Amino acid sequence: MNIREVSVKRQAVPLKKPFKTALRTVEVAESIIVKISCDNGLTGWGEAPASTVITGDSLGSIEAAINDAIKPRLLGLSLLQHEEVFFQLHQSIVGNPSAKAAVDMALYDLLAQQLGLPLYQLLGGYRSEIETDFTVSVNSPEEMGEDAVGYVREGFRVLKIKVGKDDIRRDIERIQEIRKRVGYDVTIRLDANQGWEAKEAIRAIRQMEDLGLAIELVEQPVKAHDLTGLKMVTDAVSTPIMADESVFTPAQALEVARRRAADMINIKLMKAGGIHKALVINSIAEEHGISCMVGSMIESRLGITAAAHFAASKRNITRFDFDAPLMLKMDPVQGGVRYQGRKLYLPDTPGLGVTQVLDTVAG
Repeated sequence: MNIREVSVKRQAVPLKKPFKTALRTVEVAESIIVKISCDNGLTGWGEAPASTVITGDSLGSIEAAINDAIKPRLLGLSLLQHEEVFFQLHQSIVGNPSAKAAVDMALYDLLAQQLGLPLYQLLGGYRSEIETDFTVSVNSPEEMGEDAVGYVREGFRVLKIKVGKDDIRRDIERIQEIRKRVGYDVTIRLDANQGWEAKEAIRAIRQMEDLGLAIELVEQPVKAHDLTGLKMVTDAVSTPIMADESVFTPAQALEVARRRAADMINIKLMKAGGIHKALVINSIAEEHGISCMVGSMIESRLGITAAAHFAASKRNITRFDFDAPLMLKMDPVQGGVRYQGRKLYLPDTPGLGVTQVLDTVAG
């Protein structure tokens, strides 16, 4: 089961509506698709979206990292010695987590296919279906309220509200408007994407608590590097705080856990460099009594399928943010995870269950 070829191609799919956060606005989902072929005839698939303001990875850097650094280290290696394969993947280049993640997905796809198991069963098999939230982009309170009502009408029971783009008082107005429009049967979680300072985050979260807005959690309220500020917020409020951009690596997860700087951790394959390291992050979190969410970037159903297999496999992963494919105007992926409203169903076919990824041109 030797690796014979590693190839890449670009994918671009327009969104139905611009996706806006404190860090960026996305109108087209651009990513690199990876295809790995073995000499036994099996093919594995992976995806890496470009998210320069989060991971630092662009389409060009992902392509270059795979073609110039990763591919030469992997060609000819046997996946029956996958410990060595993953070691070579992560030693091939410093950083570049999205490039590593795309290759990692394809490698795990191949391993599970060789064993004849769906990937989530190989990784742990805890559940075969999961429920995603739906993200409300940061806009005016009125527009966000209308969007929230629309998603609830479509059947979503958990809304992830983007905040942190401008004045924090405006953010509170946004949450008040949404809560007024959707009522209290809908779970609301916030994602500030590093948009607040620690002291203002504490004031705002306490005010939301006093207003009875029933916020489930607040994700990454402060800058990624500011673990002192993150811990300050975590210690000062009753609402659970989740680390996202503060945790890319297992070492960072261990530091957040050691300092108890957050109550939860959001694992993303594009930050971790793929499933291999994401498994370690989840184990560290679990040993410290910290539950995890698995999130995603703006990517197609290919990347989400890999993330969903990982997320479904583990008991400690309790929350899921997999709405990105529902935001796209088209679906280029054949096979893989199946959506039915807010539910995602894992395929019972070996590997990721992806059979083909069609060529796309955004427009």
